[in-house]
Amino acid sequence: MESAAAMTALLTTDPLRLGGALLLSAGWLTLSAGVWRARRTSSRSDTGDADWLVVHASQTGSAEALAQRTAALLATGGLAARALCISRLDRGRLASATRVLFVASTYGEGDPPDTAARFAGLLTTAGIDLAHLHYAVLALGDRHYANYCGFGRTLDAWLAQRGATRLFDRIDVDRGDARALAAWQHHVGRLAGTVDAPDWDAPAYGDWRIVARTLENPGSAGAPLYRVALAPAVGALPAWEAGDLAQVAPPDDPDHPREYSIASLPGEGRLELLVRLQARDDGSPGAASSWLCTRAGGTDAVHLRLRAHARFRLGANAGRPLVAIGNGSGLAGLRGLLKARIDAGRHDNWLLFGERNQIHDFLLRDELQAWRDSGRLAHLDLAFSRDQAARRYVQDVLRDEAARVRDWVERGAAIYVCGSLQGMAGGVHEALAAILGEQALERLANEGRYRRDVY
Repeated sequence: MESAAAMTALLTTDPLRLGGALLLSAGWLTLSAGVWRARRTSSRSDTGDADWLVVHASQTGSAEALAQRTAALLATGGLAARALCISRLDRGRLASATRVLFVASTYGEGDPPDTAARFAGLLTTAGIDLAHLHYAVLALGDRHYANYCGFGRTLDAWLAQRGATRLFDRIDVDRGDARALAAWQHHVGRLAGTVDAPDWDAPAYGDWRIVARTLENPGSAGAPLYRVALAPAVGALPAWEAGDLAQVAPPDDPDHPREYSIASLPGEGRLELLVRLQARDDGSPGAASSWLCTRAGGTDAVHLRLRAHARFRLGANAGRPLVAIGNGSGLAGLRGLLKARIDAGRHDNWLLFGERNQIHDFLLRDELQAWRDSGRLAHLDLAFSRDQAARRYVQDVLRDEAARVRDWVERGAAIYVCGSLQGMAGGVHEALAAILGEQALERLANEGRYRRDVY
């Protein structure tokens, strides 16, 4: 997810969760006004004047949130700044811009996020002269991946090769490193002519307690997967929306938090996660997953905070039919979306889910079958890859149901994909492109009707 851990703690921008405390200082009041001005400007026509463009390439909203803050900081210095999604940065707009700050996340092993798919085509285009352009790049990434900050580095090199001039050297951010973000803020502040803007502090973790934990796949050939329910140690349950994320900082590695899709809704009275017990290359257990799955007891404090995931929320798609596709622990994010729709009385839901063996790995079996049998799931299609001689995955189910896929899309359906980046996400994308056509799938993405939360 946004290189998994590059979805930084800094980037929880939901005003309800930022809280009133930050707004008590004059500095934050000034910055808040800047954010409002930057967002108001960015909502206008793209032909409006702006001294600066702050272009974000974001998968889960992290880079977008940083771009909004960057534009707000420029605005405090009296500059006209607009935050712009990279999907709207075409060759013509790039040719007319003179000052652009890029906030670029990397997805998976060096890939651009979905929002940058169209722009990535420009990176192989010859004959583009950018000698007029001054720019800087903030690259979000995760050193655990071989191609660390791969898209940001590629973008930076391409801009320089086309003659653009760096305002300052590229800044790489390893999983929300505070020092790297402070360096970016310092440079942007100097460009804006202001040095007294408040630091972009992350909201604090809260103390939560595990109130229930069940092994969901006993006997599975895969790694154990647990359904973990948590509640705040003190106070009321905070608000979140289906599609949002929970960030957990394990006690033995607090500088490297792990993010999980939230499987439940606030109305259910607790926050639920589906957590796979991970193992490192040396065989040792993952710090966050082992803490949640096996080590943390009912009296231990789990340090957790919520992060809005705007690109995977239902939003305008709440009124559309929904095709939900995923595998493994990706069912958590899909379950939250489906539950929200079912609670709202929407039953035009289709879930395609894959795992290893039906006898061991049919996660949330009773609930999903009950939803299907009662009509709250119009269709439930399953792919258990190890239950037959030839491996069968959710992308194979999609191909078999190609006519239904086209029919649902023609009826206005949105498609949400959640689960593993390797294998599943790529296979599903290829299947959808074959069924609908590359251009049609790109249009769905641009309309917000094709959304992915894969890791």
